[in-house]
Amino acid sequence: MTEPREHVGQVADSLLQIEMELRQLGLWEAEKPSKEALQSNQPFCIDTLEFTQWLQFVFVVRMKVIIEQGHPLPAVSGMAPMAEEYFRARPESGQGLIQALEEIDQLLSGS
Repeated sequence: MTEPREHVGQVADSLLQIEMELRQLGLWEAEKPSKEALQSNQPFCIDTLEFTQWLQFVFVVRMKVIIEQGHPLPAVSGMAPMAEEYFRARPESGQGLIQALEEIDQLLSGS
């Protein structure tokens, strides 16, 4: 079953918001992590990447490919709690990014 264009458009807008929030936090990176770091089998590549690196280099990239190629969107997402945990140990609040992730979680999970 194909998602309505409007829904896909909302997800694409959310991806742009995530990128914008990462840039505003100064966490958008110019250099891609190593191939080995990106091939982790752990959730969120937690053993090889920072959460924000995973967002930029794994999640956003994969979601853009899914959208561009017209593949079905994931049916479940729960990134906002991971972001909350990540920012607990950081000086910046990350609240804008957390809100953007809550939005995409809701869009993908259908709630």
